[in-house]
Amino acid sequence: MFRQAITELSVSTRGRGFSEITETVAAFVGGTGIRSGLCTLLLRHTSASLLIQENADPDVRVDLETFFRRLVPDGDPEFIHTAEGRDDMSAHIRTALTTVNLGIPVADGRLTLGTWQGIYIWEHRAAPHRRRVAVHVLGETA
Repeated sequence: MFRQAITELSVSTRGRGFSEITETVAAFVGGTGIRSGLCTLLLRHTSASLLIQENADPDVRVDLETFFRRLVPDGDPEFIHTAEGRDDMSAHIRTALTTVNLGIPVADGRLTLGTWQGIYIWEHRAAPHRRRVAVHVLGETA
């Protein structure tokens, strides 16, 4: 039998950096009764991203932030969109270079993430924000 379930997560970020949501998403998927299918996530913002990345060594996330800070610096004089500050346009560009949606297969009632993979919201703004993630699971029950 096919079933679908949807929820919205609300996540407070601490400002620029990563907030892991793997356990919250996995718990929702596990509670749906769906054994095989697809979990789709959509971050409902244009200045942050969703990312599947290594969750074992935090240096990976530090290095990603270092690289993007160099690639898309805040306050670049070429940017004309600065309505919300120096980090406004750089945050939008970072989002355009990454993604706001993910699709993760579900098997045996669980997300099929690799051993060292975690799901993150990558906040691109300097200040803390409350971010919303729509989570939709569609698939077969037992």
